[in-house]
Amino acid sequence: MRTGVTVVVPHPGNVWRARPKAMWDTINGCGDMTGALEMREFGALETPIGLTNTMCVGNVATGLIGATLEANPDAGVNTDTVVPTVAECDDSDLNDARGLHVKSEHVRAALAAVTADFARGAVGAGTGMICCQFKGGIGSASRRLPGADGGHTLGALVLTNFGWREHLTIAGVPVGRELMNRDRSRVPPGGGGSNVTILATDAPLSSRQLGRLARRSFLGLARVGSFSSNGSGDITIAFSTSSRVPYEAPREVLHEARVHDANLNPLFLAATEATEEAIVDSLFSATTIVGRDGNTAPELPIVPVTEILRRAGRIM
Repeated sequence: MRTGVTVVVPHPGNVWRARPKAMWDTINGCGDMTGALEMREFGALETPIGLTNTMCVGNVATGLIGATLEANPDAGVNTDTVVPTVAECDDSDLNDARGLHVKSEHVRAALAAVTADFARGAVGAGTGMICCQFKGGIGSASRRLPGADGGHTLGALVLTNFGWREHLTIAGVPVGRELMNRDRSRVPPGGGGSNVTILATDAPLSSRQLGRLARRSFLGLARVGSFSSNGSGDITIAFSTSSRVPYEAPREVLHEARVHDANLNPLFLAATEATEEAIVDSLFSATTIVGRDGNTAPELPIVPVTEILRRAGRIM
C-alpha cells in the first residue's frame, strides 16, 4: 500500500457557500477529474480539491461530498446537490491499486489536518508517484509580483507522475542525461502517468482569465522535460482566493473587480516559473519508496545533481 490523498482548501470559510472562481485546462487528457463539466459551465469550485490515485477518485469524491453535506445541512434538500472536484494520477507501479485503499474517512482526516505549512514529496496523493523515473510526489513553489505589477502572489502545487529520466531538465540543464551516463542501474518505468497542477492566486481574475493562467502551467511542465506523452493526463486547475461567487444570489447586480488582460503577463510568467519549480521541488523533497512486489522508485541523487547544476553555473 503506497498511496494517499491530498486536499487543497481554497479558503478557511464555507467553500460551498462562497465559491472561488476557478477554471481548468489540459494539454493531454489521459486522466480524470470530477466536477470538470460544472466548473467549465459556472467557472467556480464548490468543494476543496482532492488529489489521489486513479481508482480511488470515487472514494475521495464521497469524502468531500460528506464533509460538505455536514457543513451545509440544507444541501441536497432545499438547495443544490454537491459536485466535488477530484483529480488523479496512476500510482499502480508502487501501490496495490486493486486494494482501493483510500477511503472517504481519509479525506475527512486530510481536511482536519489542513495547514498552511504542509509536507511535500512522498506524502498524501504523492506517496506512490514516480517522476522522470525518480521518486516524485507533491511539490510546491510560489512567486510574488512586484508592487508595480499589482503585488499579487501566485502559488503552485503539483502531483508529479510523468516522464523519462533522459528528458529531465532542471534550470535548463539536461540533468537526467548526465545522471544516466553516471549510473546504468535498473530504473522504474517511465512515460505516461500524469501530472496535476493547482494554481492559486490572490489576484482578482475572472474564470476566463483563470483558464488562460492554467494553460501557462504547461510551459513549466515542458521546461522540466515533459512532452505530454500518449498516456499522460496533464491537468491544471487555477483558482482565485479573492474572486468568489456567493451561492445565495443577491437581488442587485454583481460588481466584480478583475485585472485587465493587458496586465496578465507577470502572472503568466509566475505560473510558468512556479510550476517548473514546484515539479523540481517534488523531486528534491521525495525519498526512496519500495512498493508492491519490491518495485522501487529511487530518490533524486541530490549530491551529483547539485554538482551538475553548480558546474553549469545555475547555483552558487
